[in-house]
Amino acid sequence: MNASTAKNFRIKSEDLKPLVKSVGWCVATDRIMVDGLPIGYMHRETPVAGGDGGWRFFAGDEDEAYMARDGNHGVYDLNTVANYDPAVIPHLGAAPGSRFDKADDGAYIPFD
Repeated sequence: MNASTAKNFRIKSEDLKPLVKSVGWCVATDRIMVDGLPIGYMHRETPVAGGDGGWRFFAGDEDEAYMARDGNHGVYDLNTVANYDPAVIPHLGAAPGSRFDKADDGAYIPFD
């Protein structure tokens, strides 16, 4: 990644804390990681490759056009995303196919 495409993450790598033992990588959008919006929706897919934990994190306002641009999301260690919102931690053991929405009180509730 060159300087013109470098992302200015909301949390710097040196400020990350070890909150969860890594279970692989996940995908999160720049709306969370760069823009600082809270995670509004998360779901766990069946892992697609070695090291994939299956988790996908979204602010909730990303549309198809946004998601179609590769530069608008990235692959991160699950601990990194947990630093952005530790409220996800109790749900990280959920099975593939699990989906959660963030309620007004900040708790994650299962979404069918």
